[in-house]
Amino acid sequence: MGAHFVMVKRRKSRVPPPPIECPLSQLMRVLAGAWTAHVIWYLREGERCFTELQWDIGKVSAKVLTNCLRRLEREGIIVRSTKPTSPPTVWYGLTPVGQELCAALVNVINVAQRLKRTEVIGPVPQNLHRTPSER
Repeated sequence: MGAHFVMVKRRKSRVPPPPIECPLSQLMRVLAGAWTAHVIWYLREGERCFTELQWDIGKVSAKVLTNCLRRLEREGIIVRSTKPTSPPTVWYGLTPVGQELCAALVNVINVAQRLKRTEVIGPVPQNLHRTPSER
């Protein structure tokens, strides 16, 4: 018996293309950086000093963490402050934009956990992916 193929008509998208300098693409590049999401996650409760962040994250080298923190500071996601202790300690905290990003990150993590549970339970039945008119 031969296979039966159904041709699907290609429809033109009604969604306009993203702007040339798409802010979403820029944000995804920032989040894709090594340990970036971890740093944002651990700063969600308040300021942390460098050694606390290094301890929180675990297997990150001082060099990689320093580069990550500098990049996040340049992007306006975190703020760096120095406390006049002996020796001076450097503290990091989320900016208002960083706090917004953290809230979005928490939502992404929640979705990821639901998707992971779906993998364990099994795929969603096909008819749930269709619109009511297609069922």
